[in-house]
Amino acid sequence: MKIESQIEKISSFQHLELLANQVVEGFISGMHKSPFHGFSAEFAEHKVYNVGESTKHIDWKLFAKTDRLYTKRFEEETNLRCHIIIDNSSSMHYPKLNDSQHFFENKIGFSVLASAVLMNLLKKQRDAVGISVFSDTYEYYAPEKGSDRHHRMILNTLEGLLEQSTTKKSTDTITFLHQIAEKIHRRSMIILFTDMFQSGNEEALFDALQHLKHNKHKVVLFHVVDNKTELNFDFDSAPRKFIDVETGEEVAVFADNVKEEYEKQAGTYFKKLALTCSQNRIKYIPVSVGESFEKILMTYLVEKQNFG
Repeated sequence: MKIESQIEKISSFQHLELLANQVVEGFISGMHKSPFHGFSAEFAEHKVYNVGESTKHIDWKLFAKTDRLYTKRFEEETNLRCHIIIDNSSSMHYPKLNDSQHFFENKIGFSVLASAVLMNLLKKQRDAVGISVFSDTYEYYAPEKGSDRHHRMILNTLEGLLEQSTTKKSTDTITFLHQIAEKIHRRSMIILFTDMFQSGNEEALFDALQHLKHNKHKVVLFHVVDNKTELNFDFDSAPRKFIDVETGEEVAVFADNVKEEYEKQAGTYFKKLALTCSQNRIKYIPVSVGESFEKILMTYLVEKQNFG
C-alpha cells in the first residue's frame, strides 16, 4: 500500500505517534519490493554485513530469505545519533489551512509529521534522537537520547508546533544554525527541515550550513516548499494581494505579470542552493507539501548506510 493511501486511511486520527507509526509500517511492508527488502520485518535486530567483519554473527536464515548478508545486532552496540532541526518561523506555517484540510498540508505540519516518522524509524533501530526548534529565537533543544520517555517528550513538543501562532515570527537561520552546531559534540546525522526563506546574506547562510558539518557530522537538508504557489507560482489572472507572513508587508500585483520572472529567480535560487550543498557534501533534498514520505525515509536509510 502506498504511503499516501496509508495517510488517507487514518487521517481522522490526530495522534501524531499513531500517524507516524502507520506511515512507517506501510513503508516497511513494501520494502520487500525494493533494494532495501532485507530491512523489512527483522531490520530492527540486524545490520548489513560489511566485508572484513567477523562472520560469527551472520544470520544465515535471513540470508536464505533475502540473499543478502546481515549480522545480528545487540543491545550494547552503539547506534546512530540523529539530531532533527525544525524551522518554526511564520513562513513555515504556510499555506494557511482551512477546516477541511489535514495538518500535514502546510510546511510546518509536513515537517512535524516527517520528523515523527523518522523518530519512529530511529526508535525501531534503537538509535538516539535529539531536536532543535528555531524561528526568531532558539525555541527548543533536546539532546540525543533513545529512551521512551525522551521520545514522548519530543513528540509532545512536535504536536505543540502545529498550533498556528498569531505572532509574526521571522527567521534567524544563520544565528541559530551556528548555535545548534556548537551544541552537537558527538558525531551525528543532522536532519534539517526548513523552507530556506532567510533574507540577507546568502553566503552567511551557506557558512552556517557548513558549520553543521563540523566534527564530521553528516547533514541532510530537506528543503520544504509548497510547489504549487512557492515554486510554480500557480495563481489565476485576477489581481491579488500578497502578504509577507513574517513581516506583514503587503504588495498588490497581477500574478500573470510577475510569474515568469518569479519562477526564474526561484529556480535560480534552488539550483544555487543545491550546488552549494553538493560542494559542501551536504545532502540536499527538495520536498513539497503533499508529497510521499517515502523520499524522506529512503534518504535516511541510504545516508545511514553511508554513515561510517
